[in-house]
Amino acid sequence: MNKNIENLALHQRKNKISFLFILLFIAMAIFLSSVLKTILSPRHIPSQTAILHDRSLRGKIISADDYTLSRSQKTYQAVIRGASIDPAKREAFVRLFSIYSGIPEKDVLKKFKDKKGRDIKGNIVLAKDITFKAAMQLKDLAYKLRRLGAFKTIKTKGGIEVLYGLDIIETGEIREFPLSDVLSPVLGYVRKKDEGRYTRPIGIKGLERKYEKHITSKKNGYFKGKRDVVASVIHDKNSIKMERVDGMDLHLNVPLAFQRRVELMIDQMKESIDADEILAGVMESKTGKVLALASTERYDPRHIHAKDISALDPKFSEYAYEAGSVLKPLTLAIALEHRVVTPDTWFNTYNGKLKIGKRRTITDDEKFDALTATDIIVHSSNVGISQISWRLTGQQFRDGLIHFGISRPSGIDLSRDVPGKLKPLRLLNNNMHRANSSYGYGMLVTFAQLFKAYSAFNNDGVAVTPRLVNYLSDAQGNHYTLEPKVGDLHAVGKKAANQIHNILLEVVKRGTGVKAQYPGLEIGGKTGTAHIAKHGHYVREFHSSFYGFANDKKGHKYTIGVLVIKAKKYHKYFASQSAVPTFRRIVDILVELDYLEPEGGKPDALAPIKIDKEASGTASSASDNRTIKELFKMKCKPTPKPKPKKKPKIKKKPKPKPPVRKPAKKEIIQEMSPEDLF
Repeated sequence: MNKNIENLALHQRKNKISFLFILLFIAMAIFLSSVLKTILSPRHIPSQTAILHDRSLRGKIISADDYTLSRSQKTYQAVIRGASIDPAKREAFVRLFSIYSGIPEKDVLKKFKDKKGRDIKGNIVLAKDITFKAAMQLKDLAYKLRRLGAFKTIKTKGGIEVLYGLDIIETGEIREFPLSDVLSPVLGYVRKKDEGRYTRPIGIKGLERKYEKHITSKKNGYFKGKRDVVASVIHDKNSIKMERVDGMDLHLNVPLAFQRRVELMIDQMKESIDADEILAGVMESKTGKVLALASTERYDPRHIHAKDISALDPKFSEYAYEAGSVLKPLTLAIALEHRVVTPDTWFNTYNGKLKIGKRRTITDDEKFDALTATDIIVHSSNVGISQISWRLTGQQFRDGLIHFGISRPSGIDLSRDVPGKLKPLRLLNNNMHRANSSYGYGMLVTFAQLFKAYSAFNNDGVAVTPRLVNYLSDAQGNHYTLEPKVGDLHAVGKKAANQIHNILLEVVKRGTGVKAQYPGLEIGGKTGTAHIAKHGHYVREFHSSFYGFANDKKGHKYTIGVLVIKAKKYHKYFASQSAVPTFRRIVDILVELDYLEPEGGKPDALAPIKIDKEASGTASSASDNRTIKELFKMKCKPTPKPKPKKKPKIKKKPKPKPPVRKPAKKEIIQEMSPEDLF
């Protein structure tokens, strides 16, 4: 019995000792964790070192003639601790801050009070979105105020005296477009993206989006070192500096001087013919370098309004439409390539009317009993081009269009490049569907696709990819080029391309493109006027276009495209009355700026083409030598029209002329600061 009692007492002592050891272990663990937390947690004492952050910037977009079209700059905010200002010197502080920041004194004073009118002791944001220049001035002011004793020390909870002053803090980066709407929507626009408390721009459309990963900022920089009593970093051998790496700059093929002239001209044309929009492009036929890509629907990327929404998408590569007769040269080129016709092959055009089956009829505006393949293009015969397409199989016709880049992305370096649409082979094997497509209906194309396709007729059969960007450069001056995802296309052979080239010259000499003629230059092209379809039906709204080329004897070769959307003035929807004169004015600008040299020299006084009797505009002339600054001051308003003087009518004997096509009715109806421091 005694032995059992002793064992029980011994067991109880063991339990007590074990419990004490457990308590001791827990206490030790709590103590060690407290020590570890103290070691790892930030100390609430002034740091002996300071870091000056230098965040990297997004790259610039620069024109071929070295004008900055898009750039970034940093924004700052001014912050102060209310309790840190010496009450006796607050009035002087407010006055000086107002002078340096441009903010009225009364507005600055309001920021020191809360809603109940009490003084704010904590942090106060005095100004937001401060520019670089103002930020540098305020930093200088903050340094002077520290030296003048405008701020007093504040005792922290730990009993440490800390001196707070006026802090100028980087808050983000904004994108600037110094020339407002120039080259929009090609440049595109950006939106803000938050990175913690710092905001950066991110590309949404155009070049800003296409080259986002190349021009976006790469690596932030900083300067770290010991700090002095006024919190300035001390420069010594122990300080560390890390250089920032900005995004690469985009250098365009587009010269600002030429682009701006084209923009002002098409603005004037739009007003003259009352169109919804005009698109125009010019590129080197051999290299694909784009010299101008202009739209009348432009906007300021810094200040986008509701009315600008329709213009945000660049129509050059995102707007698909039925091309109309500008597709006829492609159809003939495919037939020439397959050797089923020659330029001199005759076709019975049935006096401009050809019936297919019981219900379908193809008609022409001009009535001819027979035409050669050349004159089918010159007179834009639907009946003739349909018969040419029937000499091809559906497979040959479809493959030929694809070789020209139809129904595939053009490769132009914009944010989005839609492929368009082409009828499937099972439909193109049908004569009616193939005929319909041969003159540009029943398919969808983009401006960029036809722009590229027509370069083949001025480049021995090679359709070059339009390129807006010439190269990228970094801070060290290194140049980088990017190969396009869609390269050049061997559309047709050299012989077929040159045959179409000569036929397009005939269109300008004696066809619908006569208004594009220019003395001493080689001009060729093809018109197209097509109905616009809405809700499955064609309405009385039209696309008018003219694609072609302009060359001189010096070897300068340019592909030019013009698309007019919904011209509303009477008869101005015909391509010959809208797109062709616009094309000719582009040629005028090319000559004036010495991109083209006419044989025999420039005309002494080349009269501007009269587009509209009521709006002669301010057309460019050979004697126009405006500077870039003057171009931006130009306003696209028609000049006052002088009252016409009555003159006696003199009858002139009509000169014999080759047949000229009338406006193609059936073509339409039947055819389906401080930043400088950077």
